[in-house]
Amino acid sequence: MAVDAARSQEGFTSAAARRVMSAACRAADLDDRGAELIRLGENALFRLASVPVIVRVARGREWLPKARTEVAVSQWLAGEGFPAARLVEDLEQPFVIDGHPVTFWRLIVEGERKATYSELGRVLRDLHSMTVPNGLDLPRFDPFDKQDLRITRAVIPEDDRVFLRKRWHELRSQYEELQFETPKGPVHGDAHVQNLMVDTQGKVILIDFEAFCFDHPEWDLMVTAVEHHSLRWQTDEQYADFVRAYGRDLRDWHGYDTLRRLQEFGMTTWLMQNVREREEAAAEYRRRIAGLRNDDAPRDWHPW
Repeated sequence: MAVDAARSQEGFTSAAARRVMSAACRAADLDDRGAELIRLGENALFRLASVPVIVRVARGREWLPKARTEVAVSQWLAGEGFPAARLVEDLEQPFVIDGHPVTFWRLIVEGERKATYSELGRVLRDLHSMTVPNGLDLPRFDPFDKQDLRITRAVIPEDDRVFLRKRWHELRSQYEELQFETPKGPVHGDAHVQNLMVDTQGKVILIDFEAFCFDHPEWDLMVTAVEHHSLRWQTDEQYADFVRAYGRDLRDWHGYDTLRRLQEFGMTTWLMQNVREREEAAAEYRRRIAGLRNDDAPRDWHPW
């Protein structure tokens, strides 16, 4: 379906995402009445009231290859019995509604506790040990994949946009000089502890396969390493549990500082997409862009 011009100009707001979600539910013969928006980030996530289903709405047609990857990866992991999010069966996915890829997922009912960093390390260790089957065509990890779109579309001051484009080119040069020593394999691509859920039976479940790829495992260690060493979002004990479970501290690698810069850049451009949604998001974006402008300054960023 063609993208409606007025909606495209409006941008990817919670209201626009809700309209897409409702249309997708009609196409899937699901009742969207009472659906609750539970997250607006790279995607909009809605929980249906009528059935135990999560509806995932992507920002635009450019995200269609990633939605197809999500579907293929979920089907592969399900076949392997890996503890991961499952698609709603008997639907040809993804749907494309007004240019937005939409997928439907089984609701995971959470238990009373959150996943630990030790569990994140174990899940990643197990994932990285798997063999990608023939026929599952996964992309390489590309830290610049969405950055140009984000910078172009975000409602930010023009001097920020100029700065981000300059930093983007600097990071590309640094990225091209990276030399990995590990073999490639399955990589989650956004491996933070919030992408683990613990159900009511205590089972730890991996979610969000949008960035899944075939590449070096360092990309999956980058997130937690930066959150600890740069942002201090975990205690020393939590990070030690992660390192012990996985078996490696990425900061000991010569390429860590480049990955840190890439991660911080991505965290900033991810958040700036939603500066019009909430003043809290706009304030946190201003905090992060200030940090990028001064690489030696302490990172007083807040989790989002």
